[in-house]
Amino acid sequence: HHLAQGTTSLAAHRAAMSDAKKQAVGPGPTDEVVVMVTGGSGLVGKGIQAALEAGRAGPKPANERWVFLTSKDADLRDSESTRRAYETHRPTYVIHLAALVGGLFKNMALKVEFWRDNVAMNDNVMHWAKEYKVKKLVSCLSTCIFPDQTTYPIDETMVHNGPPHRSNEGYAYAKRMIDVLNRCYHEEYGCHFTSVIPTNIFGPHDNFSIQEGHVLPGLMHKCYQAMKATEAGDDSHPFTVWGSGTPLRQFVYSEDLGALMIWVLRSYDSIDPLILSVDEAAEVSIKEAALAVARGMGYTGEVVLDTSKSDGQHKKTASNAKLRSLHPTFEFTPFDVAVKRTCDWFKEHYDTARK
Repeated sequence: HHLAQGTTSLAAHRAAMSDAKKQAVGPGPTDEVVVMVTGGSGLVGKGIQAALEAGRAGPKPANERWVFLTSKDADLRDSESTRRAYETHRPTYVIHLAALVGGLFKNMALKVEFWRDNVAMNDNVMHWAKEYKVKKLVSCLSTCIFPDQTTYPIDETMVHNGPPHRSNEGYAYAKRMIDVLNRCYHEEYGCHFTSVIPTNIFGPHDNFSIQEGHVLPGLMHKCYQAMKATEAGDDSHPFTVWGSGTPLRQFVYSEDLGALMIWVLRSYDSIDPLILSVDEAAEVSIKEAALAVARGMGYTGEVVLDTSKSDGQHKKTASNAKLRSLHPTFEFTPFDVAVKRTCDWFKEHYDTARK
């Protein structure tokens, strides 16, 4: 009896879902289109703003309004706070960037917090996106979520093919679950939730912390300090790079990523994740990156490799073949140019930059 009841309610649920899918009609040409961006003041949010201002995603439709939320506007770990943000802005589209993030050493120390905070934020953003009938939700994943033991290059089909690197498993599993839930929400409710997987992002408004930040902004901060010491006549603090300098990374400039995220929002129609990366040929070693930073900063002193420090993963080479097939005309900013722009921004905003 209970089973039959359950079956009936499931059938009714499915019928209701089918009706809901039919009613999900898009806005008319004069209706305002609101794009709500979570984590709007972070590196990628600022990259999207820069791309919009530079007109890199084409002309902005007259009826399109962008809202960039920060943690001051809503605590996305809290369901009611998240609901209020949706109620206030009534978004047509959502780009979900908000996350608890950090470099290798912070990830190793705070696995529980990385899991709990990120899962709570993702769950609330998705649930209320469904409830408020958001037309498309684009969430941001990371290449560090891929299996640790893998063949290269990595592609979109390999996300769940084995456990991630132990150093950041709390964060990695939280991010992987976004892809799982995108499929679940699509199958059960007809939601159009998708995700992108950028490689190593850098640019203005990054966190330039040497202890907790990512590799490139950390190198910029260290190079700046070494340059200031040299200028003050102190040669005992050269620009020191942690590790052997041999690991390889694909770096993507935040404004380029911003332009691609806007393109994904407007033109990418799959639920499956999409890697947003420079070509495999554009991969650089940490040593090459450090030398680019030295050039970008105008530092002419010694560059030292501290091989007593951990290297992390040797490489995470990702394939952008899917992106290139869908958006063949996109042009990335040359690495040296983007590094120089970021160094200039850091020098100009040294007092206020996150560090």
